[in-house]
Amino acid sequence: MGSIKQHYSTLLLLLVIAIAASFLNAGEAFPLSSHFYGHSCPRALDIVRSVVARAVDREPRMAASLLRLHFHDCFVKGCDASLLLDSNGPIASEKGSKANKNSARGFEVIDEIKAALETECPGTVSCADILALAARDSTVLAGGPDWEVALGRRDSLDASLSGSNNNIPAPNNTLQAIVTKFKLQGLDIVDLVALSGGHTIGLSRCTSFRQRLYDGHTDSLEEGYAWQLRSRCPPSGGDDNLFPLDLVSPARFDNSYYKNLVAGKGLLNSDQVLFTRSPETSALVRLYADDGGLFFDHFAKAMIKMGNISPLTGDHGEIRKNCRRIN
Repeated sequence: MGSIKQHYSTLLLLLVIAIAASFLNAGEAFPLSSHFYGHSCPRALDIVRSVVARAVDREPRMAASLLRLHFHDCFVKGCDASLLLDSNGPIASEKGSKANKNSARGFEVIDEIKAALETECPGTVSCADILALAARDSTVLAGGPDWEVALGRRDSLDASLSGSNNNIPAPNNTLQAIVTKFKLQGLDIVDLVALSGGHTIGLSRCTSFRQRLYDGHTDSLEEGYAWQLRSRCPPSGGDDNLFPLDLVSPARFDNSYYKNLVAGKGLLNSDQVLFTRSPETSALVRLYADDGGLFFDHFAKAMIKMGNISPLTGDHGEIRKNCRRIN
């Protein structure tokens, strides 16, 4: 009798193994988990937080830069660290796109985090997860909300320069174009207005908003603010002159961004149209301007949702040893 039970137990074990293997071979997606590195790299989150804290302490602007990297990565092929790949052979780097060239920054901080993690637990923590954690930690360091980051993403084996050129919302896009680009990622109007609040920190170049200062369509821009911008952003030249996206508290993550929009002081056209081109988005702008706690809550939820855009899991992709190139 014992041998029969043992025989059936062995068969059951083999069946379970076979089923598990079939899922792996089929490339089945695995859910992300906040405890993903609990056993394989217990200090991973502390290491990321420590490096980000040092970087932001050196340069407060870095908080906005790291937050933006996660956004620009997820909107192209999903949250897979494709943005971090340098051009090499058939890979045309997304860093050269209209949205990123001479603009996206913070890559050296990601390199520093990756090097520390490779020393601690080689080949374990993905670059895609590093981007997600660095975005959260940067937000918190700037005074913004905290949220639990689900982990387990893997890194892509290629990049999409065309995707980066076409999928990331641009400063001069119409509101409808921005809404469409968000919808393509599974993000709704609330996500759009809440995530735009990330512009409560950081800087933007003159070349990103010059057009609205001189195209005769500055009716939505408060005149005193428009004059102030023109003084350092002339019709030509000064492309790289930097301006705070939030003129009230540029280094503090708060709801001043929305108060600025209500006052006609949104730096980018893509910011101001949230208040001037749609009753639905305008209502959300007013809500967040009046209630910073609601903004924080919606921003955190939208970041979690964005971080879940088409992650590579299971046996898809790889864990890069160097975030700038495939293994």
